Amino acid sequence: MTEPTRCGWVSSAPEYIAYHDEEWGRPVTGDDRVFERLCLEAFQSGLSWITILRKRENFRSAFADFSIPAVAAFGAADVERLLADTGIVRNRAKIEAVVANARAALDVDLSDLIWKHANPGAPVPRTLADVPPQTPGSKALAKELKANGFRFVGPTTAYALMQAIGLVNDHLEDCWVRGTY
Repeated sequence: MTEPTRCGWVSSAPEYIAYHDEEWGRPVTGDDRVFERLCLEAFQSGLSWITILRKRENFRSAFADFSIPAVAAFGAADVERLLADTGIVRNRAKIEAVVANARAALDVDLSDLIWKHANPGAPVPRTLADVPPQTPGSKALAKELKANGFRFVGPTTAYALMQAIGLVNDHLEDCWVRGTY
């Protein structure tokens, strides 16, 4: 049986295939679910996404399933606990940003804040070269998040989030997933 055509960034790793086919680009709503994706995109910055996928369950366990109120209550001892957790990416700036972002998320409707930046009419990419690293929309989203106290949310991370949770559909034109949701 022939494998379906997928976006060019998908490797043969089963985690990548499942993520691409079942999650990436599909709409995600709800503050805690959006918060999880925002956090994972921030942790991915400078790393391979496969690293984050392989550690995702560890991240969920370490960060109380990304419950915004629970993470917002984390203190200095929790940061130290997380820095010692070999199951996650141990980067103090990123860990502290997750806690700060949870506290910022207590004051906003995170899902609504992010989803108002959706761009369903973006051009359909034919090749990976057609997919930008950031857009005016991701710059606006990053600016709004930062204005609301969020950290580690530059325009490139914001665009990766927009792609991941369905604000834009960057599945390539010939990808079997494009148009299935």
